[in-house]
Amino acid sequence: MKGGNSNRLRGRNLSLTMIGLIFATLFLWAWEKKPLINTLLSAQDQFMISSTGLSLEVSMEASSTHPVSINPTYHNEEDRAHSVRTEESRYGNKEEAPDATGKNSKPTSIQEKGGNENPGSTTAFSQEKGDNERDLTSLSAKKVCNYAKGRWIADSRRPLYSGFGCRQWLSEMWACRLTQRTDFSYESYRWQPENCEMPEFEGSEFMRRMQDKTIAFIGDSLGRQQFQSLMCMVTGGEFNLEVEDVGREYGLVKARGAIRPDGWAYHFKNTNTTILYYWSASLCDLEPINVTDPATEVAMHLDRPPSFLSRFLHRFDVVILNTGHHWNRGKLKANRWVMHVKGKPNEDKKLAEIGNAKNFAVYSVVKWLDLQLSLHPRIKAFFRTISPRHFLNGDWNTGGSCDNTTPLAGGSEVWQDESSDSVVEGAVKGTRVKILDITAISRLRDEGHISRYRAKSTEGVQDCLHWCLPGIPDTWNELLYAQL
Repeated sequence: MKGGNSNRLRGRNLSLTMIGLIFATLFLWAWEKKPLINTLLSAQDQFMISSTGLSLEVSMEASSTHPVSINPTYHNEEDRAHSVRTEESRYGNKEEAPDATGKNSKPTSIQEKGGNENPGSTTAFSQEKGDNERDLTSLSAKKVCNYAKGRWIADSRRPLYSGFGCRQWLSEMWACRLTQRTDFSYESYRWQPENCEMPEFEGSEFMRRMQDKTIAFIGDSLGRQQFQSLMCMVTGGEFNLEVEDVGREYGLVKARGAIRPDGWAYHFKNTNTTILYYWSASLCDLEPINVTDPATEVAMHLDRPPSFLSRFLHRFDVVILNTGHHWNRGKLKANRWVMHVKGKPNEDKKLAEIGNAKNFAVYSVVKWLDLQLSLHPRIKAFFRTISPRHFLNGDWNTGGSCDNTTPLAGGSEVWQDESSDSVVEGAVKGTRVKILDITAISRLRDEGHISRYRAKSTEGVQDCLHWCLPGIPDTWNELLYAQL
């Protein structure tokens, strides 16, 4: 009896020993396949492990409610641009800031180095790796629309209106058909963006889409050219009795002693559409320091939008801003503008530099406008990039010229992804304000300037800043139409 019990006890011990060996074997096998540390670490910590088989470059700034995306997929260029946050200096300068394409920034990626030197780690990421490779293939194959990227092509259907007939809206000084100029080949080209639907502009269709809406151009004289161009485009250059001057509603009346009013506003009765322009060369609020003195200095508030914009924004549906060519010492001195910040004269010498002051003002007005758009979500806001000058061998007052009359002598294509106006591009990035990028495409069209053919010409003085109309600003409005 005792012997039987003893045998059963030894048999039980042997069974436990065998079970233990089996568990040990399974444990060691599991360790080889997937080290225990992988099962103990969180998913985020596992993502940070660097193995010999994989190289990881990821941002771990995402919180638990915003998981890391290895290969984010952008549905369009705007999503891509809004995904990048520009590091802005105090004056709006960009220092090593990524552009809309992600340049100058570390990509979030997984890169295979070849060879399964660590099969366990490779197995852990195999599913994600396959999914991400498919995402990359989809992203690279997806055609991205960039209206500023493409080519100029000849088009016999241009211009969209007659330079002889649009006298109701077009200033004589910009109507090159009324000058001694004899070559007008610059009128017969249109811009074709890459991978973009570019609808043919049709005035009545534009007005139908803009029914019961107000379109406001606010900027310098190049903004005024774009305004006059649109007025000619929507009317076909024909005289229209149904259009009413409503400038008085916006305070746009000619002041005593002034050459012209600060702007114009016209109402189209049949569609209840208003198109207006307001002159604000700096996009800053201008305030006379001594209202009783006609020769007083004017406070130029770099951190305030033009009072006209803040006063009437709620009435607008489309806003197009621009600035640029008045940011020089000569213009500031001639206009008696004195820089102000926070309601008092600027004492910051670095900010007083023209380039910094301009950048500061651009960023300030965009920031203000972006905040207002959250209160008025129906408004579509655009900031047009700077229109290029083409003076050669001098400036406007030192014999500079632009005598070329051959279209596209310097090329017909633009293939860069980033804007040539980095200030505006940086200011609007991450905001509700869209960029109307015309700089690079207009740089190819030096033959389209007024040049020596000014209505009131002065010997040795050419206009290589403003454009003949019909002309290049018509294309700016076609791009605006496509993006509305």
